Amino acid sequence: MLVHVTETIESAAQDDDRRQPREAGPRRLRRPRIHRAWIVAAVTFVTIIGGAAFNSLPGLLIDPLHTEFGWSRGEIGLAVSIDMALYGLTAPFAAALMDRFGIRRVVAAALSLVAAGALASVWMTASWQLMIYWGLLVGLGTGSMALAFAATVTNRWFVARRGLVTGILTAAGASGQLVFLPLCAWIVDEHGWRPASVTVALAALVAVPFVWLLMRDHPADVGLAPYGGVHVAKPAPARGAARRTVAVLFQAARTGPFWLLAGTFAICGASTNGLIRTHFVPSAHDHGMPITAAASLLAVIGVFDVIGTIFSGWLTDRFDARRLLAVYYALRGISLLFLPMLMAPDVRPPMVFFIVFYGLDWVATVPPTLALCREQYGEDSAIVFGWVLASHQVGAAVVAFLGGVARDVFGSYDVVWYASGALCAVAALMSLVIRRARAASVTASG
Repeated sequence: MLVHVTETIESAAQDDDRRQPREAGPRRLRRPRIHRAWIVAAVTFVTIIGGAAFNSLPGLLIDPLHTEFGWSRGEIGLAVSIDMALYGLTAPFAAALMDRFGIRRVVAAALSLVAAGALASVWMTASWQLMIYWGLLVGLGTGSMALAFAATVTNRWFVARRGLVTGILTAAGASGQLVFLPLCAWIVDEHGWRPASVTVALAALVAVPFVWLLMRDHPADVGLAPYGGVHVAKPAPARGAARRTVAVLFQAARTGPFWLLAGTFAICGASTNGLIRTHFVPSAHDHGMPITAAASLLAVIGVFDVIGTIFSGWLTDRFDARRLLAVYYALRGISLLFLPMLMAPDVRPPMVFFIVFYGLDWVATVPPTLALCREQYGEDSAIVFGWVLASHQVGAAVVAFLGGVARDVFGSYDVVWYASGALCAVAALMSLVIRRARAASVTASG
């Protein structure tokens, strides 16, 4: 998967380098055959895969933890919801911290937190420990490598091909799911949940050397211009990261597009991470499907997620992002309304069709959402997108918790599928009323 993506971006880099004029004047630099921006993008891709490994676990471990400790699905869902909420709430501060301390330091520390939380969970005996290790530590770690990380890398290193790069980096999370879901499902089935947790910790630790040795904070660090742009000096470290992050939030919150973007992305998170990623496997298992088979279906979603997200990035460079979002949410809502009728003890063609369809739409919303943030909020778009991502994860957290409660109360997930389908219809309508803006940059001077 990584080789294929690397070949794709290298080919794109070579094509664009032949078309891109060289800078005139005394600052003319010798261009490498492959622009360093593509190497940074590849390292970011690998890092997000390593950090996303933990996201493969919650849906696989609900039943084993319920069986071993007797914890209710609501309790387990609460721990997952804490993780998802912190994932989102950490993201905007992580973007500001990257401006202050650099990408390498922040991401290396985040990977270490993920590894610590995953390893510590091996020795837990009470549900509050699950909330500390899974919820707090892993939530803070994964939140620091959230999509705001991809947005920061894209904004600093690319001027041309931003939509494509956003799609590729967004697809990294799905690629991690593709790699780790079947592996972790097999480990859980054959050896129990603890070795699977150790596997996730090791995956996070393996990514640390790649970040430290190959990642660079800014093109000026290696004497280059951003890809498709002109040479600019590296800005001084931004102090007051937390203050700036909150100030950007207050400025953005005064504008209508922010609330529409936050609302649609909250529904996006509710219908993906909170619903399918957390509850699809236990729901399928309720209908007699083996856990390994259900996990394999989620992994197939990851395959088509990569395709759909990269294609969405390509479309975002060419079409109105608002209309793309409306189409994505409408199609997602329709598919969720049909899902309860497709559940069966074995994998049948209608379920396969749903998996392929849903996979293409899974994170296709990210490139147009990020493009709208960039259009509306300019240089502060990475931080604004971090707050929009926070709403995504809050939506996911609410449904991760309520989905478990609904299963405990009703004995079925059907009501959650129907409610999420209706919410997606609302998101489609909200997307269409976002206003266009050529230059509406949020300033954080206050």
